[in-house]
Amino acid sequence: MNTPTNEQDFHCGYVAIVGRPNVGKSTLLNCILGQKISITANRPQTTRHRILGVKTTDDCQVVYVDTPGLHLGGKKAINRFMNRAASSSITDVDVIIFVLDRTQWTDEDTHVLEKIKQVSVPVFLVVNKVDGLKEKDVLLPHLGMLAEKHAFTQMMPISAQTGEGVSQLEVAIEKLLPTAPPFFPEDQVTDRSERFMASEFVREKLVRSLSQELPYSTTVEIEKFSVENSVRHIHAIIWVERDGQKGIIIGKKGQQLKRIGELARKDMERAFEGKVFLQLWVKVRSGWADDERALRSLGYQDD
Repeated sequence: MNTPTNEQDFHCGYVAIVGRPNVGKSTLLNCILGQKISITANRPQTTRHRILGVKTTDDCQVVYVDTPGLHLGGKKAINRFMNRAASSSITDVDVIIFVLDRTQWTDEDTHVLEKIKQVSVPVFLVVNKVDGLKEKDVLLPHLGMLAEKHAFTQMMPISAQTGEGVSQLEVAIEKLLPTAPPFFPEDQVTDRSERFMASEFVREKLVRSLSQELPYSTTVEIEKFSVENSVRHIHAIIWVERDGQKGIIIGKKGQQLKRIGELARKDMERAFEGKVFLQLWVKVRSGWADDERALRSLGYQDD
């Protein structure tokens, strides 16, 4: 990247990606960046932290803010943490991308929109997963209904999975960003450390591999992260809330845990561009998900 000598030609700003759980926010961020920064799974509330993804071109730097899904009904401390992280991300940004799942509209979508209405920045309504729509003719009347809910800057059907419509979304957003020098070095793509990314890669494999309920009772803590002779040595603890959950994760003769570790290690080696030696342990920490102090000690801290 060659930043223009005249900084008046350079644009930079923050763009929040918001929506209820499981609408494809993290998939959209990864698609825009062309690499995996946010973990994804076909389960609600996979994303628990606010994550920045930075895309820099010759004349623009866009700092995308991936957020946990804003949701109703969760009463535990971890639910409150995720909702705080998502709500605070809507303030102090230049543009908002409000992501919906095809032609669905739920009470949680209404909840997200009420939050968005409290700020006065351009809002792009993105109808995601249109590649999965069997009846394409339902899209136009659905967009008409959505247009009545808010004065959206633009409404765009996209597929974050296939990339359909995503480049057009990027171009439209860049035009609205303020003139400013870049906030981050041109080669930086996220604000998160390799240590954080390692814990997330393990957690993603847990969410994808296990039963419907169990992933919400698990979190991952990196106990050791060191580099020796270009090899990353990573020791991770998988915390669960009850003894009975340990066996589910470990599996028969340890096969489930071994598979989770192998999948996570491959993701780490791709992301870190080097060899990784990963060791996993499963331990019990009763009630961690509803304990503010335990959450802070496990890295769930308000930014």
